[in-house]
Amino acid sequence: MRYIFYFILLYVLAFSFAIEAREKIGLVLSGGGAKGAAHIGVIKELEAHNIPVDYIAGTSIGAYVGGMYALGYSIEDIETTMLGLSWSDGFSDSIPRESLSYINKQHRDMYNLGIRLGYSDAEFKVPHGLLLGQTAYQLIQTSTDVVGVFTSFDDLAIPYRAVASNIATAEMVVLDSGSINRAMNASAAIPGIVAAVEIDGQMLVDGGITNNMPVDVAKAMGADIIIAVDIGSPLVAQSELTSTVSVVNQLSTILTNNTSLTQKKLLTDKDVLLRPAIDLLGTADWSIMPKALALGEEAARAQLSILNNYSLSDDDYQAYQANKKLKNQKFRNEFSAKIIAINVENNSKVENKVILQYFDVELNKALSKDELNAAINRVFALDKFEQVTVDFINTEAGRIITLHTKAKSWGPNYFDFGFNLRTDFSDRSIATINMSYLLTDMNSYGGRWLNEIELGWEVALSTEFHQPFLREPDLYTRARLAFAQDKWEKTSERDELKNDFYRATLALGYDYSFKGIFEVGAIAEKGELSVDIVGAGRLGYESAGTFIAYGYDTLNSINFPTSGNQLHIELQWLKDKYDQGLALEEDDETLRLTFNWRGAVGIGGHTFVGITSFTTLKNENPFNIHVTELGGFLNLSGYQEDALLGVHSAFAAAVYQYDLGQDVPGGLDLPLYLGTSLEAGNVWNVDEKININELIYSGSVYFGTDTSVGPAALGVGLATDGEYSFFLSVGKNW
Repeated sequence: MRYIFYFILLYVLAFSFAIEAREKIGLVLSGGGAKGAAHIGVIKELEAHNIPVDYIAGTSIGAYVGGMYALGYSIEDIETTMLGLSWSDGFSDSIPRESLSYINKQHRDMYNLGIRLGYSDAEFKVPHGLLLGQTAYQLIQTSTDVVGVFTSFDDLAIPYRAVASNIATAEMVVLDSGSINRAMNASAAIPGIVAAVEIDGQMLVDGGITNNMPVDVAKAMGADIIIAVDIGSPLVAQSELTSTVSVVNQLSTILTNNTSLTQKKLLTDKDVLLRPAIDLLGTADWSIMPKALALGEEAARAQLSILNNYSLSDDDYQAYQANKKLKNQKFRNEFSAKIIAINVENNSKVENKVILQYFDVELNKALSKDELNAAINRVFALDKFEQVTVDFINTEAGRIITLHTKAKSWGPNYFDFGFNLRTDFSDRSIATINMSYLLTDMNSYGGRWLNEIELGWEVALSTEFHQPFLREPDLYTRARLAFAQDKWEKTSERDELKNDFYRATLALGYDYSFKGIFEVGAIAEKGELSVDIVGAGRLGYESAGTFIAYGYDTLNSINFPTSGNQLHIELQWLKDKYDQGLALEEDDETLRLTFNWRGAVGIGGHTFVGITSFTTLKNENPFNIHVTELGGFLNLSGYQEDALLGVHSAFAAAVYQYDLGQDVPGGLDLPLYLGTSLEAGNVWNVDEKININELIYSGSVYFGTDTSVGPAALGVGLATDGEYSFFLSVGKNW
């Protein structure tokens, strides 16, 4: 085995001397989004005809493909990786619901408008881009594996440069060392869309602004011959400039094309310019990548009469490939080295101890790219950071991880907004808006102060302080004060009811592993129940007691889940007092139990959802203020919302959903569900017993989807007693 190694080494050394005798080829790959798959097609043809690449310079997607090839990955591996990634996910930085902490799940469900707005230092703040770039960074990190930091990109299998732009100075920045992942990320960060990437104190964005086809960079590296691939977008005709967006896109195209035109002037007669026929392909349509790849192959084949002049003999090309493989294997061997230390460069008020707790990487073991990706996701899911990135430093003893966390630039205080609209297409349409103002990092222990308001058919106003205990984020105290106005619309069975009340809650809680909470505490309520009839009296009441509650939530969507479970159980011991004149015991003792569960299992495009809720109480009097409701979508769908009112309730539903979006060629950006449900339930008064024989049966058929303003559902509900309802709901979490 040792002799074989020496033979290969001598073979490579002989090739190294031979390579000095020939002119060196620089491959220049331009930016162009999804059309960048054409670069793979070009490289495949170069390899098929023994044409070597000695230097690579790229911009944006060209920096990605070029960087992967420069690392020494085979073009087949690059094709598999690039076409297998979900690039459309790079246009969303939303943390998956199932990854959020329990408290953050509930907050997102309430505030469904994804508006990032902060307030501090007496000014409103927004992020530097519509996207934070976290998902895009992790897509690149997944592609390159757990690659380390390079003192020079000349040390790669092929010397490499990535081109970015300094957004502050509008100058080109050539990245030639450090983290190749960050270099790729910076080169592709679209200004205003993706947040700038900070490298060496510079705020860097898409290199296409300053140099979309960096011929000069490849020449400066030492290339004698340039093979340049231009996949820039063409200008659109005047007739197509019909909107602000189209004009802005045209300006962007003009800017990048002008930089490419400048670079084309540097090409000589011995250089080769390839322009694949990608003009009709979209930069953001990732479904066209296989077609773009084929067009890249065609463009290279069309110029083989020139390219073949730079072809090597089979022996020389095999030696060239062996040299690349040796360099690639050198740093890939480092992937299996153990992790000996983890450093945290923390630009936030979250304690390093907490960050490392969730990063949860074991020392003295190697780390795979999937394990690294999961570790990064756990830290980012704290929802405290704008970005979470890592670097690997390789030493003789092992690998050192540096974990970089960047606080949200629009924090630490945030506004969130929610909206919903419901209508039955007859006489009932209800619109509700919600707003919260959350102040975080109120003290060194991570205290947070939440203030909320809801306006619409019902009104609510609340303030809550959440304080972790002793720097342990999972153990906390919670104090809440709220005013609310609950309303129940007039039906054939009752007049319109209104309950205005104040409620105070003090709780001690434990938040375990992001999945659930356990709380014990005290609760007090003071209110007034009234009927919408002239001259009708009002019933004042007071209630106080203790409670114990358990919550568990792993649903991947609160509206159209395909996996996970949500469970909430609460037991309350209450002592109620009512105004004089009501024929009740002076002290009305109540023991109240509520149980709510929802679970989902998805198989392909099919999803099966189960829903169960149960409420009951023990009380000696014929009246009780603590009521529950049924009615509305997936809550006895044949009835209008909150149509049934009682102190005892039982409900169960079986729901089937099919994702129609899977049947659309190319798929849809949003799921489109066709669903149906079978439901059973009823409510009973305090002096009645729950009777299974009195259940009302209902069902529904609906279309639903998740939109940028929350869930939307359109359908019809029918009940066995003749009740029916048509419904449209947008933005409401049901």
